[in-house]
Amino acid sequence: MKKEQKYILCNISLLMAAFISGLSFVAQKTGMEYVGPFTFNAVRSIIGSLSLLPVILISNLLGNSKMDNQQKNSLLKGSLFAGVVLFIAFSINQYCMIFADAGKAGFITSLYVVFVPVIAVFMKHKLLPNVQLSIVLAFIGLYLLCAKGVMNFEIYDILLLLSSFFFALHIIIVSYYSKRTSALWLSSLQFLIAGILALPFMFILENPTVSSIIAGYQPILFTGIVVTAGAYTLQILGHKATHPVLATLILSTEAIFAVLGGVLILGEVLTLKEIIGCVFMIYAIILSQIPFNSKKQSDDLSI
Repeated sequence: MKKEQKYILCNISLLMAAFISGLSFVAQKTGMEYVGPFTFNAVRSIIGSLSLLPVILISNLLGNSKMDNQQKNSLLKGSLFAGVVLFIAFSINQYCMIFADAGKAGFITSLYVVFVPVIAVFMKHKLLPNVQLSIVLAFIGLYLLCAKGVMNFEIYDILLLLSSFFFALHIIIVSYYSKRTSALWLSSLQFLIAGILALPFMFILENPTVSSIIAGYQPILFTGIVVTAGAYTLQILGHKATHPVLATLILSTEAIFAVLGGVLILGEVLTLKEIIGCVFMIYAIILSQIPFNSKKQSDDLSI
C-alpha cells in the first residue's frame, strides 16, 4: 500500500473513532445509573478486551498477526504503559462525571488537543505554523461547542484536567507502540490491564452486584464493545501513519459528533455558538492537513 493511501486510511480510522466516541456520552451517563465508576470501567474494559479476541483469531488464521521477538517485547511494554495510563484516565474522568457539568466536563477532557502538542514539543518535535494555528482554532472551537454559561472552576474540574493530561499521554504511548507491534493485540491487552487494575477499587470502594450489572447491560455492552473495542482499536490503527498531534486534532472532532448526536438522537437544537464552534473545528482539521513543504513537515512531525 502506498504511503499516501495508508495515511488517508489512518485518518479515516481516526475520524471513525471520533464519531463513535462522540456518540458514546449518553451510554456512559446511563451506565452510571446502575453501577459505580470503577465497576463500569472494569466491566467495559474487560468486555472490550475479550470482544477483540475473535478478530485477533481470524487475523491469526489469515497469517496477519505473526510477530517477532522485538514486536512481542514492544507489545508487552506498550500494553503495560497504555493500560496503566488508560486506567488512570478512565478512573478520574468517570468519577468526575458524577459531579461535573456535562458541557464543561466535555470541554476540559478535550483539552488533550493542547496537551499532546505540548508533550510533543518537550520531546523536541517541531510544530509547523499551520499545525500551531490549527491547535488554537480547535481550542476555540471546543470552548464554543462545550462550554455552557459561566465556567466557575472547582476541584472536580482540576481532576478532569488531570484526566485530560493522561488521555494525552495515552495518545503519545499508543502512537509510539502501534508502529512497532500488532495494533489488535495492543488494543486488547491494554484494556485487559485497565480492567484488572479497576477490579480491586471496584470491590473496595463500591458494592457491585451481578443484578446491577445485568440491569445496565445495554449501555455497558455498547460502551464495552462499540466504544472501547471499536473506537479505541480504530484509534490505534489510525496512529500507525499519523503523527500524534494531527491525530489528536482529528480525534477532537468527537465534540462535533457529540453535539450532532444530541441533535439527531435527542432532538436538541444547535445554538449559533455551537455552529460557530463546529466551523472552527472543521477549519482546524483542514488547515492541519495542508502540506506546507511536505519534506520538512514529515521531518518535523515524525515520532
